[in-house]
Parts: sequence; C-alpha cells; structure tokens
Amino acid sequence: MIVHFIARDGSMRSVAATPGDRLLDAAQADGQPLEGTCEGQLACATCHVIVDAADVARLPPASADEEDMLDLAPGATRTSRLACQIRLTEALDGLTVRIPG
Repeated sequence: MIVHFIARDGSMRSVAATPGDRLLDAAQADGQPLEGTCEGQLACATCHVIVDAADVARLPPASADEEDMLDLAPGATRTSRLACQIRLTEALDGLTVRIPG
C-alpha cells in the first residue's frame, strides 16, 4: 500500500507502507519529521498530521482521548489526527497526510 506525505515545504513523497502498521511507524521509517515522543500512548501530540479532506471519511473517528491530545497540537485543524492512532489497512491505500508547520 502507498501513503503520501506532504512536507512542510509542499513537496510530496509517496512511500510503501505495510498494512497493520501505524501511520507513525511508516512515517518514521521514511524519515518524516514526526517525533512520537510518547510512543503511541496518547500522552503527547508530536505525531500530529493533517489528513487530506478527501481521505478523512475513510478513517475511523478519533477517540475522545485523541481529540483531547489534538487540542494541544499547534496548528490543529478539523482534519487533524495523531499518526500513532491511525492503523493502516488496504482500505487506506493512497492516504494523503500533511506534516504541519
């Protein structure tokens, strides 16, 4: 499956990802600048991404805990998510996310 990352400078990089992995794992394996300081424990927002509006409906809704952490993310938008909470599936092939500034 493929995931598209849009960098802070607007450039796009398409990377192969493994179904079952978290989006954070795919991003870090590709060298994307997502820290994931809490290692996916929903205790930070350092893996904040902005999901392309066309792809939001393909994701399960964010949990209340994820929504609470997104309140702390600088530049959060209505399509913001935490990459550690997105489990990649074949249904998400072609997912596009922006790395916030």
